Amino acid sequence: MNATRRTILAGTAGAAMLAMSGAAFAQQETLTIGWTGPLSGGAALYGKNTLSGLELAAKEINDGGGLEVGGKKYKIEIVALDDKYSPSEAAVNAKRLRSQYKAPIVFCPHSGGNFAMQAFNEQDGFIIGAYTSVPQMTERGNKLTLRIPPSFAGYIDPFIKTEMTAFGKKLGMAGADHDYAKAWAALIGPAWKAAGGQVVAENPMSYNKDTDFYSGVSRVIAASPDVMFVGGASEPTALVVKQARELGFQGGFIVMDQAKLDEMAAVLGNDMSLLEGAIGTLPLIHDSRPGAKSFVPKYRKAYNRDPGTEASLNYTSLNGVTEAMKLAGTVTDATAIHAKLSEAFGKLPAERNPSNINSVDPKGGSNAVLVVGLVKGGKVVPVDAASGAIGN
Repeated sequence: MNATRRTILAGTAGAAMLAMSGAAFAQQETLTIGWTGPLSGGAALYGKNTLSGLELAAKEINDGGGLEVGGKKYKIEIVALDDKYSPSEAAVNAKRLRSQYKAPIVFCPHSGGNFAMQAFNEQDGFIIGAYTSVPQMTERGNKLTLRIPPSFAGYIDPFIKTEMTAFGKKLGMAGADHDYAKAWAALIGPAWKAAGGQVVAENPMSYNKDTDFYSGVSRVIAASPDVMFVGGASEPTALVVKQARELGFQGGFIVMDQAKLDEMAAVLGNDMSLLEGAIGTLPLIHDSRPGAKSFVPKYRKAYNRDPGTEASLNYTSLNGVTEAMKLAGTVTDATAIHAKLSEAFGKLPAERNPSNINSVDPKGGSNAVLVVGLVKGGKVVPVDAASGAIGN
């Protein structure tokens, strides 16, 4: 794959989705939406999944005649650049997307890249569309950041309560070693201890570079944990789980929200027994809320696969950002657009908001109802994030 990739409308969905009448956009200007993320390497699938949500939202807006702001109509163009999950390359890409393409917002699906962009995005005048649930993303005072997923801090208590009750009090830490995974580990470890548990092993691994996790997982298993904390992109996380099972681990898994249970199952040949007792975010296909139910079939039609929350959250986000542009009356003034984000998300109808983001807090963090899933009896069942009650 080329290091640089431009995606117009919904390129990955196929040429048929790009077929547009030239006359339809004859009087329209082009509005570039920037994206930097992994399109190669171990996290490539994760990157493509986040990008697909933006592409689908852009296609729908364009199919509807374009985005009308301040009396002008715009065709949305997604320009996507591969950063191989590198924060430094993400920063370089963002500079290019802003200077060359005049992008008023740059989306990025990893915390390291988003933190790197926060060093200059206010000065350069663009919003960061941060696909990361790290709470610190919106605690630095950056006035042009949108944190797309709700803070992952809301997952900690239900994850711990469910796993500790079902399997025991000894936790083995076997997460990834990138910035986002480190942020998760910094919360889950102390919270596990505060709940009366013991952390018996800590061995972060390079999920994005390694494919053989035998040595790293063996060191964790040697400490006889009841529960393992795992997580990075879905593909390598699934391989870590598989390795743990092959080494005889029979306990539960706390799965960091970057990895998705349904995507992991696909990597494991849809053998849900390997994931028995794993808790993570609820796969979108098991979400019964109206927005999710309407999003799943149209995503399947466009991409011939099931969508994950990466796709739905980014789809919702581009709809929210474009609605904020309408309310602000500008596609160029990042400050004015950012100021209208909360109102914009609150106005989105369910069919354009499958992630149920209802507002944005004053610091730029999205507010949405958390949904949690547990693999029990070979299927994913919902868990109430507030009470920890397990559904059917």
